[in-house]
Amino acid sequence: MKTVIGCVGVGLHSGRRVSLTLRPAPAGTGILFRRSDLGIDIPARFDRVVDTRLCTALVAEGAPQARIGTVEHVMAALAGTGVTDAIVELDGPEVPILDGSAAPFVFLIDCAGTVGLDVAAPVIEVLARVRVEEGDAFAELQPASLPGFEASLAIDFPSTAIGQQSVNLRLSPGSFRAELADSRTFTLAEDIARLRAAGLAQGGSLDNAIVVDGPLVLNPGGLRRPDEFVRHKMLDVVGDLALAGAALSARFVGNRSGHALNNKVLRALFADHRAWRLVDGEVPMDGVTTRLPAAAAPAMA
Repeated sequence: MKTVIGCVGVGLHSGRRVSLTLRPAPAGTGILFRRSDLGIDIPARFDRVVDTRLCTALVAEGAPQARIGTVEHVMAALAGTGVTDAIVELDGPEVPILDGSAAPFVFLIDCAGTVGLDVAAPVIEVLARVRVEEGDAFAELQPASLPGFEASLAIDFPSTAIGQQSVNLRLSPGSFRAELADSRTFTLAEDIARLRAAGLAQGGSLDNAIVVDGPLVLNPGGLRRPDEFVRHKMLDVVGDLALAGAALSARFVGNRSGHALNNKVLRALFADHRAWRLVDGEVPMDGVTTRLPAAAAPAMA
C-alpha cells in the first residue's frame, strides 16, 4: 500500500465503535493485525484462529486478552486485491462491519493505492487432496489445474429466499471486485433474538446485513444480485483461506462450508507435509504476473 488510510464503524457482534487504519508495511511483513489500544500485534494466520462462531476471530499468542473478531472481510479484500503486506490497526476487539461486505475495504485500498513488489515469493502449492467434513458439509483443497486459486461452493438453506445456490470462481483482482466484493453477510430473522441473547450480533442492522424471513428479504433495497448469499459465503472462503500466510495455488471445493470448516481444512493441509510445498512462484492475476514476498509464507515446522 502507498499510504495510510482508515475508517470508523461498529463491530457486528460487539456493537462497539472501532477505528480501523490500514498502514503500509515493508515487503515480507505479510498481513499483521495490531491492537493499538493494547500495543499487541497478531499475525493473520490460521493457527491464531480462536473462534469461528459466525465470524473468524484471532488471538495473540500468550495474550488471550488481545483478540480481534470478524477479520474475514478485510482479509478477503486484501487477498482479493493482491495486497500481500499491510498492517491492519484497530483500537478495539473487532473489525468494523461497515456495509457487511468487503467493498468498503476494497474502496479504502484503492484510495490508498498499492505498490508493486519485485521480490520472488513462495506460493503454497497444494499437492494432494485434503478434506474435512461435518455431517453433509465439507471443505476440500485439491491441486490446482492451473497456477493460482480457483473455488467452487454450494449452499443449501431451508429459507426459500436462499435455498440452494452455487458459484465457481477463479480468483483475480478483477473477478474479486466484480463477482464477490459487494456481497453482504446475512442472517435469518428467526435467529436474531437467539444471537443477541448469546452476546452476538449486537451491532447488526439492515444497514450491514441481509435479513431473511422465509421467502422475504427484509432489507428495503433487496439483494444486490440473486445469488448474493453464496457469493458472500465464497467471499468468506477467500478471507478465511488468506490466513494460510501466503497465496494458495489450489482448488477449493465446499458444500455448506463456513468459517469452522474453512479453518479446519487449512489446519489439515499444514498437518500433512506431503500435501503441500512452498515453491518460488508467481501468481498470474488479470494477465499480469504479480510477485509475492517471500516472508509472507506461513511459519510452520
